[in-house]
Amino acid sequence: MIRDKECGEIKESDVGLNLTLSGWVFRRRDHGGLIFVDLRDRSGIVQVVFSPDASGEAHELAHDLRSEYVISVSGEIRKRPAGTENLNIPTGMFEMYANKLEVLNESSPLPFSIEDAGDASEALRLKYRYLDLRRPEMQKNLIIRHKVTKIIRDYLDEKGFLEIETPVLTKSTPEGARDYLVPSRLNPGFFYALPQSPQLFKQILMVSGFEKYFQIVRCFRDEDLRADRQPEFTQVDLEMSFIDREDVIKVIEGMMKKLFKDVLDVELKTPFERLGFHESMERFGNDKPDLRFGLELKDMADLSEKGSFKVFLDALQSGGRVKAINSKGMANLSRREIDLLTEEAISFGAKGLAWIKVKSASGGGFESPITKFFPEEILKEMAQRLEAEEGDLMLFVADKEKVVHDVLSRMRLEFGKRLNMIGAGYKFVWLTDFPLLEWNDEEGRFEAMHHPFTSPMDEDIEKMLTGDMNNKELLFSLRAKAYDIVLNGNEIGGGSIRIHRRDVQRKMFELLRISEEEAKVKFGFLLDALEYGAPPHGGIALGLDRLVMIMVGASSIRDVIAFPKTSKAFCLLSSTPSGVEPKQLKELYIKTELP
Repeated sequence: MIRDKECGEIKESDVGLNLTLSGWVFRRRDHGGLIFVDLRDRSGIVQVVFSPDASGEAHELAHDLRSEYVISVSGEIRKRPAGTENLNIPTGMFEMYANKLEVLNESSPLPFSIEDAGDASEALRLKYRYLDLRRPEMQKNLIIRHKVTKIIRDYLDEKGFLEIETPVLTKSTPEGARDYLVPSRLNPGFFYALPQSPQLFKQILMVSGFEKYFQIVRCFRDEDLRADRQPEFTQVDLEMSFIDREDVIKVIEGMMKKLFKDVLDVELKTPFERLGFHESMERFGNDKPDLRFGLELKDMADLSEKGSFKVFLDALQSGGRVKAINSKGMANLSRREIDLLTEEAISFGAKGLAWIKVKSASGGGFESPITKFFPEEILKEMAQRLEAEEGDLMLFVADKEKVVHDVLSRMRLEFGKRLNMIGAGYKFVWLTDFPLLEWNDEEGRFEAMHHPFTSPMDEDIEKMLTGDMNNKELLFSLRAKAYDIVLNGNEIGGGSIRIHRRDVQRKMFELLRISEEEAKVKFGFLLDALEYGAPPHGGIALGLDRLVMIMVGASSIRDVIAFPKTSKAFCLLSSTPSGVEPKQLKELYIKTELP
């Protein structure tokens, strides 16, 4: 039986027509004389009524229907009787009176209810993903993902971009995470790598004269996973020639404005706010700040020096920082609850957590084991700087700058959630003015903060080319033409203007202690291309999964990917990764035994 319409398409003009619908049994209710079935497909739900008056045969068959049976049903579309309408669904004013029923397929008992899948564990849902994907909310997520990708393609096409595919089997290059390696049967002992991004190829496309490129591309990184990461993920990757940072920002802001309007009917205000990297670190402790709430970090070094608390003084004398946040209304926490907060801070990397309860900010109202180390006036200044009022709890961390920022930024987000401070809506911000380099303590050398092909600021190029390579202060001062776009505390994209001059690229490798020979082996084809009239160029990559996750309000990108992996990079549906036949390993010259 060929269906005439999808279930969710039934409307006023269909009343009185005899139609055929097909789908899955979502719910079945037997009221004795009448049997009601909610028939579901991806478009929605419609109620089907089985009455012996309309068809005794169909009514009899309906007694045996169970959840997730696949059926085709024909009958007359009618308006529901007054008082029985369901205004919660688009088709709730109508129903079908069935005169014919065909069971296309039966279903085994379900491992979890499609209707109440929230009660099932994520592991169970991922194992039976084909059932999980029948849920209306999951189908809605993937439909929105489809709309997002279509709008992006259409938008970039209108802007003159060409969609060009780049290789999936490529060369292993250092890009910040481990590569997934693929052995070559035809070249024993040699390996391809799955791309972490199309970075080198998109730059070569610019050298090739394709001035505007984009690709919605699969990327692969063998790294530890969390809620917003997967071993394989999708990027909206684009690159342009003869442009600067403002051109990239303009394209992306226009794209976001169109996406949110067309998909969510949300009107975004542009231009988006901008923050320099150092300002973001000082105020929020990270480079992906959630600007939907305040609770900013405040520097307490000058006030700490006016007291005698050894923990604070030792941190400052060793070149560290003392900073604090104000936990609004939390002065009523018990000592045990504060101890739990301290344990949480330690789990984030702190050595401890200092605290002061504000009983009365106007004077004589501070409670803490550390108040004895500070004059009353200094305690008042601390409260004033943190805008702390009666009933607030001031929390302090003293350590190396990185530790202080990391711990307090994480605690800021925790308190933002606990105190219901995080507002609704979508708050974008551009992060700019990143350092070009960052120091790796373990390896005792500088690394590229973004990647080795990011251009320095124009005014820093000469300093980079002629400056003393051993002058750390000079190298720390170099700034990158890099930019990240952040949405609600999530980095959804990052990019930069690239190095297009061979002398600047060579110097960058020198600063990163990548020898000329090593650079030739790893990046030779790009370096050669830069010799043949490479134009100024730059671009950005947006994380499609993460963007859609935020747009649909999901808590994990697994909820916007059809067939995701677990946090251990395992597919529970297909039991992948799995072993292979010894014959296959032999063909690839691979042994699995470690020496």
